[in-house]
Amino acid sequence: MQDFFSLIILLVIVIDPVGLAPTIQGIIKGYARNRQRRILRRELLWALAILLFFFFAGNFVLDMLGLEPATLNISGGILLFLVALGMVFPTKNMITPAENKGEQMEPFIVPIAMPLMAGPSSLAIIMLHASQSTDSTSMLLYAGAVVIAWAISGGLLLLAHRFLYLLGERGTIALERMMGMVLILLSVQMFMNGISAYSIK
Repeated sequence: MQDFFSLIILLVIVIDPVGLAPTIQGIIKGYARNRQRRILRRELLWALAILLFFFFAGNFVLDMLGLEPATLNISGGILLFLVALGMVFPTKNMITPAENKGEQMEPFIVPIAMPLMAGPSSLAIIMLHASQSTDSTSMLLYAGAVVIAWAISGGLLLLAHRFLYLLGERGTIALERMMGMVLILLSVQMFMNGISAYSIK
């Protein structure tokens, strides 16, 4: 059960709805409020589909590529560390897409569903937990954690315009950097777990 809640917290931090909110609002701000909500709901559903696909196909992908869980721990830890650096030091952000140049084409899957919500770091975490699931019960438990983390993140994004107004610009920046510091700790722990697994072998 501890892993269940840990996965929820980790995914919410990695998806980073607070940090994504200004970016996503900037992408859809040119549309009417009702259309913004429709776009965001559709993209949230696509993000969930992508997350669950990689969760249930995780073991198959690992076997097909000949990867071990320890490899995912190390690579995921490095990737999370880079993501966290972008949260703590925005000028060093390596995952934020280029600014919207004013195109009026409605976003579809890219970039909101993927890679903003279902990004490489969250997919790596999901595949890692899928590979560690020993039976159908743990598989369903982790899948439930993925859905809950997605629901929390999606709920925050749907309320983003109010949330950002209440926090203010400085409050949003402070919260995102605090979450980035937590993510740095988690990424280092994930990296060390992978190193330990290889050293035991």
